[in-house]
Amino acid sequence: MAISDLDWISIEGLIIDTFIGVYDWEQQQTQQLRIDVDMGWDIQAAAKTDDIAQAVDYARVSEAIVAWVTQQPRQLIETVAEGVAQLVLEQFSVSDIKVKVSKPDAVPAADNVAVTIRRSRFDSAFG
Repeated sequence: MAISDLDWISIEGLIIDTFIGVYDWEQQQTQQLRIDVDMGWDIQAAAKTDDIAQAVDYARVSEAIVAWVTQQPRQLIETVAEGVAQLVLEQFSVSDIKVKVSKPDAVPAADNVAVTIRRSRFDSAFG
């Protein structure tokens, strides 16, 4: 299925306080990350049956993301984005994912710093 043919389920603005950054002080004090996730999934079966078992349970996805992000300190938001993408692709069987990780307080003169990635279950890393 082409990406343009997919249905998308979104989790927007998932706020997580965690240890993130390359400086010593960043490993001593939590900082806020904002994570947006778009998951490619054919929603037709869920829509027809009105059955959560046929859907992506976005509450469980959110809980899994929070647990993974907070399990250990990390230095880079790039690492967080890749880890979240891999987690969701593997545990929730979505076909495609777009992850945006924002670190609003990273640069004092900027409103936000973010990295956005798109991955597919059909990429070599997951195929």
